Amino acid sequence: MAKMTDKQIAKWEKTRNIGQEIVQGIRELKAGRTGRRFTVDSYGILRAREKSGLTQAEFAKLLGVSVRTLQDWEQGRREPNAAAQTLI
Repeated sequence: MAKMTDKQIAKWEKTRNIGQEIVQGIRELKAGRTGRRFTVDSYGILRAREKSGLTQAEFAKLLGVSVRTLQDWEQGRREPNAAAQTLI
């Protein structure tokens, strides 16, 4: 999958209905269907931090990881575990 530009992401975000996505996810869980799985790449981690307006130190503290770990994630040297991806 190709990376989306900031403009494409902004357009996509405007069309999302988060409430409906949550309700649909609950229905799928109740029906026994597995949900969609998302992974967060280094660009997504950096973008999430920048959108939050937090420094690396603040974002790392919020996630409960070291600044070095966050830097590794943002630079693509390591991938966050599933729990961290959920938080991001």
